[in-house]
Amino acid sequence: MDLFDFSRGEVLKRAAPLAARMRPRNLNEFIGQDEVVGKGALLRRSIEADHLSSLIFYGPPGSGKTTLAQVIAHTTKGCFEQLSAVTAGIADVRRVIQEARERLGLYGKRTILFIDEIHRFNKSQQDAFLPAVEEGTVILIGATTENPYFEVNSALVSRSRIFRLKQLNEEEIEKILKSAINDPERGLGSYRLNIDNDALKHLISTAGGDARVALNSLELAVITTPPDKDGVRRITLEVAEQSIQRRAVRYDKTGDSHYDVISAFIKSMRGSDPNATLYWLARMLDAGEDPEFIMRRIIICAAEDVGLADPQALVVATAAGQALAYIGLPEARLPIAQAALYIACAPKSNTVIQSIDAALSDIKNGPSGEVPAHLRDAHYSQAGKIGHGIEYKYPHNYPGNFVNQNYLPKELSSARYYYPTENGQEKLLKVRLQELDKKSDNASFD
Repeated sequence: MDLFDFSRGEVLKRAAPLAARMRPRNLNEFIGQDEVVGKGALLRRSIEADHLSSLIFYGPPGSGKTTLAQVIAHTTKGCFEQLSAVTAGIADVRRVIQEARERLGLYGKRTILFIDEIHRFNKSQQDAFLPAVEEGTVILIGATTENPYFEVNSALVSRSRIFRLKQLNEEEIEKILKSAINDPERGLGSYRLNIDNDALKHLISTAGGDARVALNSLELAVITTPPDKDGVRRITLEVAEQSIQRRAVRYDKTGDSHYDVISAFIKSMRGSDPNATLYWLARMLDAGEDPEFIMRRIIICAAEDVGLADPQALVVATAAGQALAYIGLPEARLPIAQAALYIACAPKSNTVIQSIDAALSDIKNGPSGEVPAHLRDAHYSQAGKIGHGIEYKYPHNYPGNFVNQNYLPKELSSARYYYPTENGQEKLLKVRLQELDKKSDNASFD
């Protein structure tokens, strides 16, 4: 490095965005991802011992993939090289690998090669790494926002440890912002700041778990706000809205608004209003509500308010929940909306909740009847001698796969819990039960 390179580097350090300046320099400064680099975690132990194998970090933007690679760069004794798949080509890959071989042969020094956006390399470019990774010439660290099992060469995946980084939560984003606010050397600690609590909360909630967005929005708010006569830069909610280009939504995720909006959402689905359902869903998603919380309410609504009027509603809802776990936001807004719309448009029946609650009431308050002898387990050798299962009638041995016999305890033989409605598919169940009743001793579905 010559004098000009050094000077340029110093200027870039001072002029770099806040997110770049505040990158953690070691694991103790790293915030979030405790499952991956928390104390005692496998990766943390490997970094501290400087004993790494090839790695692939995968997760949403701003979750710390590149930052973690930079921490490794400051920790390892090996030579750290970095390429971006956006700008590098096959020639750059071959050059770095050749230099790594020479470095290992001449000085016995390992090379750690970090590839940002590794999924952007095509198959032949990814194949170029394989021999060097296989023989240990380079330790590869890849970073990607895409699922590596789909977007990265399977041979590279099989030779690497995959670490999934999660979207940062609001508490972690808040810690990162406050660290920047109080840091006089790399952050904003040299400014006299007065940041309204509403403004800080807005920057945190609208960053979408992306530390980079949160930090750079905070910096924009500070440097574009002139100091008042006392020399203080006052960051209001209005300034925060302008800096992150998002209007604040009146929605407190721990207060009344949280419960009011989710209540309106559930009642809109129950009331078969798809437009209101979408509005309240969009309001929650825009405000950063936990999508898993929303999804749980949708699944409950599918069973409680649709039930057997359309059993497919529960299937759609649980599938949307699995989709959320698999792809995450923002894409998961589509299966979430699909499930909510399906439930809003489906025929309604609350017989499921009424039926199970009535049965539970009898269990708690009624007689505790014994299992009838003909229904008891008859699979052990002495069961027949004490009458277990002897008089049981196997329904499949009878016409229509049905035979009249008692399935309840003697004390509850006339109990009825399920009252099917005329709604949707439940009407068909009611007809079937009425037909079976005609063959029973006690007709109860007339």
